[in-house]
Amino acid sequence: MASLGDIGVAAGFNVLTALAFLLAFAFLRLQPINDRVYFPKWYLRGMRDNPVVSGAAVQKFVNLDGRSYLKFLNWMPAALNMPQDELINHAGLDSVVYLRIYITGLKIFVPITVLAFLVLVPVNWTNDTLGHNNVVYSPIDKLSISNVPNGSKRFIAHLSMAYVITFWTCYVLFKEYEIITNMRLRFLASEKRRPDQFTVLVRNIPPDPDESISELVEHFFLVNHPDHYLRHQVVYNANKLADLVEKKKKMQNWLDYYRLKYERNPSERPTTKTGFLGCFGSKVDAIDYYKSEIEKIGKEEAEERKKVIKDPKSVVPAAFVSFRSRWGAAVCAQTQQTSNPTVWLTEWAPEPRDVYWNNLSIPFVSLTVRRLIIAVAFFFLNFFYVIPMTLVQSLANLEGIEKALPFLKPLIELHFIKSFIQGFLPGIALKIFLIVLPTILMFMSKFEGLISQSSLERRSASKYYIFLFFNVFLTSVIAGSALEQLKTYLHTSANDIPRIIGDSIPMKATFFITYVMVDGWTGIAGEILRLKPLIFFHLKNLFLVKTEKDREEAMDPGSICFDSTEPRIQLYYLLGLVYAAVTPFLLPFILVFFGFAYVVFRHQIINVYNQQYESAAQFWPSVHGRIITALIVSQLLLLGLLSTNDFEQSTPVLLVLPVLTFWFYKYCKNRFEPAFVRNPLQEAMMKDTLERAREPNFDLKAYLANSYLHPVFKGDEGDDRYSVVDDDEWMGEEVIVPTKRHSRRTTPAQSKHEGSDSLSVPESALQR
Repeated sequence: MASLGDIGVAAGFNVLTALAFLLAFAFLRLQPINDRVYFPKWYLRGMRDNPVVSGAAVQKFVNLDGRSYLKFLNWMPAALNMPQDELINHAGLDSVVYLRIYITGLKIFVPITVLAFLVLVPVNWTNDTLGHNNVVYSPIDKLSISNVPNGSKRFIAHLSMAYVITFWTCYVLFKEYEIITNMRLRFLASEKRRPDQFTVLVRNIPPDPDESISELVEHFFLVNHPDHYLRHQVVYNANKLADLVEKKKKMQNWLDYYRLKYERNPSERPTTKTGFLGCFGSKVDAIDYYKSEIEKIGKEEAEERKKVIKDPKSVVPAAFVSFRSRWGAAVCAQTQQTSNPTVWLTEWAPEPRDVYWNNLSIPFVSLTVRRLIIAVAFFFLNFFYVIPMTLVQSLANLEGIEKALPFLKPLIELHFIKSFIQGFLPGIALKIFLIVLPTILMFMSKFEGLISQSSLERRSASKYYIFLFFNVFLTSVIAGSALEQLKTYLHTSANDIPRIIGDSIPMKATFFITYVMVDGWTGIAGEILRLKPLIFFHLKNLFLVKTEKDREEAMDPGSICFDSTEPRIQLYYLLGLVYAAVTPFLLPFILVFFGFAYVVFRHQIINVYNQQYESAAQFWPSVHGRIITALIVSQLLLLGLLSTNDFEQSTPVLLVLPVLTFWFYKYCKNRFEPAFVRNPLQEAMMKDTLERAREPNFDLKAYLANSYLHPVFKGDEGDDRYSVVDDDEWMGEEVIVPTKRHSRRTTPAQSKHEGSDSLSVPESALQR
């Protein structure tokens, strides 16, 4: 168990490491050669050019202006100075609301920390219960609730603190939910025209023997939405074609690399091996080899492109349907289309850059089975991860290490090594075990069949939070307490074991303190250093970059990665709320995390991250719900602790809190959440009316043309190579189109649509 000295060693090590990272960042960001690594967002927006230098050639790579180094910390005030409205225009509402998660943490925990240290720390410290309970403890644990005698009236302070924490947290959450809801509505009202505002995704289109998918969609919406339907885009299964395009691009990168290598040394032709990773197989001329590979893949790509274009089986029973107005799209997206609720399912279309095209080809009927498979797989993943989590806890127990590796006992007994193991090693080991987890969870979410990047990240975040709750929090508390108090368990009555567990749980705060310092201090400092993107950029710049476009592609701005960062923040909320009334000594470490992370991520959002989508803060209800979950868990844990400490009279008083908290959650859900899942028709009509008045001749159909065409059918510069035959100009009078189905009546009106599921392309394009 970590002592106060061990925590001090860990704090010193993490603070020094974080400072080293920050100093390295402050130095590296000033060098002209690194400008695209630390300011890529401005380059992508065309608002920053390569640093202009004169004089010695070395100045192109190294900043020789000594005065600039005197202001190496000016990035901090610069990150905080940009006003919120300007930041929304610069980075989007998603990024700004993400930052408010940190602000909310500061609003909740700053007053709670001050109050806990003024009230609970003196109450806990002025006892000597742990010394008489025959349990293993450290001086830090004397600050916890475990040091209060059983049945003591002093527990009234903890009971009162639980009420204060609950009401203050709910108040802050209510105000934040209200603020963010208003921000979302203002953002949607002021947002510029986007294709997804007029478009609905239709899934599970029922098959028809007489009409193709395209004809069926056209007929259905001309009949049922005659005044508002504009056009549609059927969905193609082009996954194999996309894989070939990506493979060809990678081969082209290798060809460019070897050509550049040959240009630098014309006396020797570069060679490569044809086997796995270029390490095995026969040695061949690299340039000729990659030329032939690109030519072969190009032929496969052309054949697959023809297949997708001509084969009706490449069309899946889904379509993006666009309307003449936002109001028409809102009505369609938020209503049931037929008496059968399982067909013609409509939902708001993601914005084009948010679409995850690979999953659109998954049959809708298989989604339920896929989600069941993932639910079972996720359960077993949680179950089997208990083993490494228990191993992490064993690292915090010196007796366990000495028993497993007795030859290390003389080394472990050294004071500094002992402090390092107990104060730093458990936290870093836990972080290492969690590195690959977000990737696994994202793969599981993709298998479920979600059709947008934003929904994939929200689903992965939910899984990650559940995993952290059960495996990091509960397993660490239970397994860690069992390992530390094993000798006590073996020499005590079974009736006293619940009391010993109750005493031990608050003392696990020392383990979480080490994790907060490793992940929340050093980890955040490492985020701003961007060591991996820095190395990869210079490697690409050295071996692949020939043009400005190549240099732009070599930049890796990254994004917030909501699926991995938000659940980690929620773990800190959970730890803070659970231990606020139990072991307040943890709270200052969490406050440092929230403040430091806010500054770092604000800087990254302004200068680095390039978000791939904009959901207008659609994730906030999930954030709110997880904080409420943490609050209820903290209440139930305190209820159990007081019950095991012979203060049962507190049970009815504390039981009120979870009930009130859940009622508060339901109230907020009914009051605010509709603004995050439905678009008000009134707002849609107002925006449509204003746009028609300002731009009466705007060609919406041309604006929406091919917005939802699969990216493999679009040119490199973003221009469309191919146009889809889905509808021609259809204006004016109401028309009911004829149908090929014999069971439907038709009118004499002639359909202006070709009724084809294929792409209309020039014959020359098919030979590509």
